[in-house]
Formats: sequence, structure tokens, C-alpha cells
Amino acid sequence: MKVVLAYSGGLDTSVILRWIKETYDAEVIAYTADVGQGDEVAEAKAKAIATGAEVAVVEDLTEEFVADYVFPMLRANAIYEGTYLLGTSIARPTIAKGMVEVAEKYGADAIAHGATGKGNDQVRFELAAYALKPDIRVIAPWREWDLRGRADCIAYAERHDIPVPVTPEKPYSMDANMLHISYEGGVLEDPWNAPPKGMFKMTVDPEDAPDAAEELTIHYEKGDPVSVDGVAMSPAELLAHLNERAGRHGVGRIDIVENRFVGMKSRGVYETPGGTVLHAAHRAVESLTLDREVMHLRDELIPRYAEMVYNGFWFAPEREALQAFMDTTQADVNGEVRLKLYKGSVQVLGRRSDLRLYDEKTVTFEDDDEVYDQADAAGFIRLNALRLRRMAEARIGEGE
Repeated sequence: MKVVLAYSGGLDTSVILRWIKETYDAEVIAYTADVGQGDEVAEAKAKAIATGAEVAVVEDLTEEFVADYVFPMLRANAIYEGTYLLGTSIARPTIAKGMVEVAEKYGADAIAHGATGKGNDQVRFELAAYALKPDIRVIAPWREWDLRGRADCIAYAERHDIPVPVTPEKPYSMDANMLHISYEGGVLEDPWNAPPKGMFKMTVDPEDAPDAAEELTIHYEKGDPVSVDGVAMSPAELLAHLNERAGRHGVGRIDIVENRFVGMKSRGVYETPGGTVLHAAHRAVESLTLDREVMHLRDELIPRYAEMVYNGFWFAPEREALQAFMDTTQADVNGEVRLKLYKGSVQVLGRRSDLRLYDEKTVTFEDDDEVYDQADAAGFIRLNALRLRRMAEARIGEGE
């Protein structure tokens, strides 16, 4: 039996690697997808082999992650429950696709992950895998074994001489990728507790941010950002650049209690600096270029789209169909946005587009008789008031 394991090199996945070998008498192919999570990627391959993996695959998916997953989601302005920019959610189908491709390459029978039975990630990984390879088998050790927490995992590692690095235990868990870092668990489980000082990695505390604001300009083509301050960049380069600049000003922190797909509420703290800037900038370009009714219809569908991403239905036909609609609306979303970053906030200073629907001659308060006859508004109002007047007349007639 061969199993492809989503491997990070940390305690959990190192223990899982050895547990799968022993429990299933399997060859384990450790798979590490680089979606911008940082230093752990460089050491993952050596750690996997030292822990007993037959093969260790490390794959750079940063450009694919941003171009094929993050940018389509940003074109849809997706936000879950009005706040969360879906940073963890959107990384899971990226990784699952890579795992399935490696499984096919090596003729593996199953894939495995380290997600717990309480969280959303188990659903996201497995729905994506089944959508791409319906006959794949999934092994989820946290739903099978008798280990119950970090202490049990450490004891297991010691018994089996698993080389797990000794690091100070954080009072919370964190998960990083190029779009964001999430923090949850531990001291954060009490929603009354403030995040610990020094917890955030991508953003400075807004109170410690520079006293001078910073301005930047982002250019959009068909709903996607293509350059910053006139410098063209690839999707991953652009997001990394904005992460650095916005993070320097403390932009992109949120602290929420969200509704997990599996049925419980969960407190999560997130930082999404570049994504927060891109969301504001995209909305600004759309304000000039999208038809009113198209925008309103699209906005009605954003919560449904966001739920699909959050719940793990990225590769489902309903998400793909809705994406096609979202992308159709973006054909003329071209232009530039000028923004200001200052102490945790991002403010739109200006926007312009050659394809704008905004017309200064129509909206001006100056003389505009050749463009708009203000007397026309009287008939417009009377027609819209017709049903309201009739209802009022009926109430009055009944003695109200």
C-alpha cells in the first residue's frame, strides 16, 4: 500500500507518518506543498526521509495558488460572514489537488492529512480529493487513533525515535500561507481573551506602525491586479509585495467568532494584509466600471460563493458555474486605484478607468440641461410612489 501524506514537518505530521507506516504497513510519500507558509518548507524533505518516508516531494505552488485560487476568489469579492477573507479555506483545494496528482504519479492507493475531526480542513481536503479522484481512499489519523493531544504525540515520538524539533509550545495554533496567517486554539478559545502581545507575524501592531502614511497605486485588468506603482508583477510577486507594504502599516487584522461547517462556533484571529488591500482596491475599480444591476446581483451571490469556498466545495459544479458568472462581470473591470495605508487602515484616495460608467457631465451640480433634465425626476418619483400612495389611502379610508 502507498499513501501520500500532506506533510509539514511538525510534530503532528511526523507522528502521523510513522503511525501510517506501522498501522497500514504502507509506504508513505510525504508531500509538502509550498503555498508561501515560510521556513518549514526548506527543511520538510530531510525531515520526512529521516522520519521514514520512502519518497519526499516538495512542490512550489505559490504562483498557482495565487493565480488560480486566490485571484478568482478576489474577483468574486468573497468574504465569509462579512469579515473573513478565506485565507485558510482557499489553500486547501490547492494542496489537495497537488496530493492527488502525486498519488497518480506514484500509483498511491490513498492520501492522508493531519486535520482533526472537529475542524473544517478535513472536509475541504477530502471533498477536493473525491471531486478530483473519486476512487481515492482517505486516511485521517485524528479520527482513527487513540492519541488525544500534544502530550500523547510527544510520547509517541519519543518511543519511536522520531526527530521532532524541540520548540517552545505556543499558547495557540497557527497556519500560514501567502494570503494570510490564522491563529486559533489555546488561549484564543476564550473569546474574551485578547490575542497575546507579539503573536502576529505578517503585520506590526497598528499602534507601532509608521506615523507617516504610505500611498500606492494598483492597476487592474479584467478584475485582476497586474501592477503596483507602475511595476508589473506576477500574481505571487504582487501579493508578496503588498503583504510587506501593508503589513508594515498593520493592515489586515481581524478577530471573529465564525460558524464552522461541521456545526460549532470557533474563534479565529487572522491577518491578511495584501488581501485586505486588494479587496478594497477591487471594489473601487468596480464602482466605476460595473453596471448597477449586475453589481447588485453579484453582491447577492457573494455569501453563497464564500460559503462554497469555506465549506470545501471549490471543485463542485455550483462553485465553477458561479465562478463563470463572476468572471463574466469582470470583463470591463480595468483601471487604477490610489490607496493610503495608515496605522491598520486602508483608504481609497482615487480611482480611474477608461471604461468607466461614471459620467461627470451627468452627476454635476452645475448647469447640465443638455445631459439631464431634472424635471424628469418628478414623473419618476410619482410612478414609484403610486403603490405607496394607494396603500396610504387605503389605511386612511379604514380609519387608521
